[in-house]
Amino acid sequence: MRFIWSAASHQGMVRQNNEDALYPESAGESAETVTLMVADGMGGHVAGEVASRLAVNAAAATDLPPADRVAAGNRAIREEVAREPSLEGMGTTMTLVTLEPEGTARFAHVGDSRAYLYRDGKLRQVTRDHTVAAEYVAQGRIGPEEAASHPQRHMLTRTLGLTRFVNVDEFELELEEGDRLLLCSDGLTEMVSDPQIAEVLEGKGVEEAAWRLIELANAAGGLDNISVIVIETLD
Repeated sequence: MRFIWSAASHQGMVRQNNEDALYPESAGESAETVTLMVADGMGGHVAGEVASRLAVNAAAATDLPPADRVAAGNRAIREEVAREPSLEGMGTTMTLVTLEPEGTARFAHVGDSRAYLYRDGKLRQVTRDHTVAAEYVAQGRIGPEEAASHPQRHMLTRTLGLTRFVNVDEFELELEEGDRLLLCSDGLTEMVSDPQIAEVLEGKGVEEAAWRLIELANAAGGLDNISVIVIETLD
């Protein structure tokens, strides 16, 4: 199985800097094992950008399994804080997938960036948000519709960089020819609905789809940084 992808990122219409990080940062194609990831930094001006880039660079620099790559990102942030204590409190989300040529997608995930699977005309979120609102949904205290506008929907319960160890969600999917995967920061999903995302993934090539999603988020207000990686499986 081969994979093609396109990556796109934009600071949005409100933020002065982009605290998201992507890997890889450009379009590509591979018939070998490949790892792709999105990270959304936090911690104020500059610090969030530092955290996401440190985590992505560390995760990309190793051949470890996906969850261990994410853990490497966490360690990189903690080591930088030890060197520069003024950066204490910076952190980042990370949603990472390693694609195997036999068709297995191996995910590792922390935070509220997301991964979606688009198959046979249906879009499905495959990661679970690590937020207070999502926890309330899991406990049955509120419904998904209420969670979408809940005041604590952005309050993370899990993130890289704040503790020595981090609990990483791990899971696998078996891909089929024609499947599309989307990795994205919440700057997309806060601005663009799932039906809109599905429509874009259905009708456009990966590069056009990636930039169309950015455009839609900005047209809706672009309140946050927006980063996406659109992946298609071939053969």
